[in-house]
Amino acid sequence: MAYALQQLINGISLGMIYGLIAVGYTMVYGIIGMINFAHGDIFMIGAFVALVSIVMLLSGGFMDGPAGIVLVLAISMAFTALYGWSVERIAYRPLRGSFRLAPLISAIGMSIVLQNFVQISQGARVKPLEPQVRGGIELMREGDFVVQLSYMQLLIICTTLAVLAVFTWLVTRTPLGRAMRACEQDRKMASLLGVDTDRTISLTFVIGAALAACAGTMYLLRYGVIDFYIGFLAGVKAFTAAVLGGIGSLPGAVLGGLLIGLIETFWSAYFSVQYKDVAAFSILVLTLIFLPTGLLGRQEVEKV
Repeated sequence: MAYALQQLINGISLGMIYGLIAVGYTMVYGIIGMINFAHGDIFMIGAFVALVSIVMLLSGGFMDGPAGIVLVLAISMAFTALYGWSVERIAYRPLRGSFRLAPLISAIGMSIVLQNFVQISQGARVKPLEPQVRGGIELMREGDFVVQLSYMQLLIICTTLAVLAVFTWLVTRTPLGRAMRACEQDRKMASLLGVDTDRTISLTFVIGAALAACAGTMYLLRYGVIDFYIGFLAGVKAFTAAVLGGIGSLPGAVLGGLLIGLIETFWSAYFSVQYKDVAAFSILVLTLIFLPTGLLGRQEVEKV
């Protein structure tokens, strides 16, 4: 029982990271109807920006306590948001009126560009980081096994919930959110009614990149090791989470991320760790066989 509870905590913290990345996927898909396959590499950029920020703050003696973590998170989200804006302007906006495969090919190309840019600028070696958040809360003890909720896991859960709450408020209660929902329903009609669709789409990419940077920072602080290739696998799993929860549904993206994290963690704990990805993708296939739109996806109504 204690071992299962510990794996549940580990799975939730990992799933929160996947959920943050998946929200960026589902945002872009909801507005322009296309998957941003460079989004996983935006997550990787966020992790590297956080690493550089931590090293600089440590050398200056400013990485002390919660304020240092908040500062690193703010720097990572700000710089990575600029990358998201640049990706939209360079890889998507010029091809918005082209055939549907053109932006997809451009996104894959941008993903390769970002990977190689980080590989050249930061090196191909794995970058380790000493734990910045230590300690935890002992929940229960069963013999020699201690169930612990680490402060880092608590930080991941609280940060993710806070960021998602702010984003939900942004989408549902602000003029930008109304513009985003209008573009999601009918971009051409929204433009005719005075909505600046180009600005709305750019800001959607910016917000999605900021969420990916938050996930990248949490990943770095939790696992303490990154390289230029982490964005590919994390991006594929987050895309899987978005599809599993229902592509286009924000709650579905978070739910899908939690499910992928839990499946990976429990499979690694009780079965072979080498096949954890196979287990996650197999669950996705089975879900889509019986629920083609995902767990919380909705059927599209075709107007005639």
